[in-house]
Amino acid sequence: MSGVPEVLTAPRVLTGDGAVTDGAVVLGDRTLDWVGPAAALPAEYAHLPRTDYPGSTILPGLIDSHVHLGFDGGPAAAARMRAETDEQQLVLMLHRARELLGVGVTTARDLGGRGYLPVVVRDAIAADLARGPRLVVSGCPVTVTGGHCWFMGGEADSEDELRRMVRTHHKHGTDLIKVMSTGGFMTTGSAPWYAQFSRAQLAVIVEEAARVDKPVAAHAHGIEGIQRAVDAGVSTLEHCSFVTETNERQFSEALAAQIAERGMFVCPTINVNAPYVAKLTGISVGAHVKPLHEMGVRIIAGTDAGIDNTPHHQYLGGLQHLVTLGFTPEQVLAMATTEAAAALGVGADTGRLAPGYQADLIVVDGDPRADLAALGALRRVVARGRDYVPDNGRFDVSAPGTPFASAEHPVDLRLIKEATRRRTA
Repeated sequence: MSGVPEVLTAPRVLTGDGAVTDGAVVLGDRTLDWVGPAAALPAEYAHLPRTDYPGSTILPGLIDSHVHLGFDGGPAAAARMRAETDEQQLVLMLHRARELLGVGVTTARDLGGRGYLPVVVRDAIAADLARGPRLVVSGCPVTVTGGHCWFMGGEADSEDELRRMVRTHHKHGTDLIKVMSTGGFMTTGSAPWYAQFSRAQLAVIVEEAARVDKPVAAHAHGIEGIQRAVDAGVSTLEHCSFVTETNERQFSEALAAQIAERGMFVCPTINVNAPYVAKLTGISVGAHVKPLHEMGVRIIAGTDAGIDNTPHHQYLGGLQHLVTLGFTPEQVLAMATTEAAAALGVGADTGRLAPGYQADLIVVDGDPRADLAALGALRRVVARGRDYVPDNGRFDVSAPGTPFASAEHPVDLRLIKEATRRRTA
């Protein structure tokens, strides 16, 4: 399809607000013109070309709320970023954006790249100069000197420097501000349980971001860093893993209650590696997510795609692990569509199938409400009204249970174990 109006039908149409049996979707140029039962299709659309998908489901395009297009998903993602030129990084980022579309991700939030390269990629996609998901981008994350991901270019320490950094991000056109409230696993000398900024410093970032109408996403692993980010009033908490100095996970009901009360979204960055890391380390990855949800915290799907051994094409595995944590497939689908769209500030444009919404949808064989594996049986991907056809002419969603595998990065257990040791030491 190239902007030509078309009618799609399937036994199931999941709109994001419910399900239509034997439904139809009318694609306009860039938006959806009509959604409802095929038998009730208005006469004005009867002349349009029609494509039927027997046995399939039509649903909103998926959303990955936490990606890094500048990381390659291999065993040494940060080292590659640091070694590459800006030009090399742009080529990599555009390629990874296509990979996301190829697995049905039509919207993604890039939460950390070198300088303002993510803005360049976002704008190229929006202008139809490149193919990829709709992007919401933060640019380089704000971090302390020598702090987590310092090599992306966002170092700032004093309150004046922090204000200047937020203003510079605004000048360059980022959609939001990303702050490293704690250290992380991928930066040498950075501890994930260490709170990098004081409450006052985080409050300055949130205050200055609010002045230019930008939300703040806080990378926060350790409990103290989570608490400070909550007190400062950030919009979303990334990871929120309750890590202690002994690398254990210590869930806090009191802190979870505060997160829920403030209406903050949590993106726990559950990805395909979760069961494998648990097996190698004995750490139950994501055990805190269901308790957070039960206390009223809104959870969104995001994979941290691009970090060590986490390829962008393995999006589905993270969704499936959420089911093993106790969520129903329907809850997970909401986290990957309507809830994610609301958290990213694009809920009026995408995440649902309804008249006037952007034509972002996927067609899959089977019913993902019964088994999310159906999302791996892609028939069609439409992003902003344009079909996406992978370079090899077919969709190739890697099966869960084979994490880290791709043509570029074949499985090497020795490297995986070493990377896991580094990240959990």
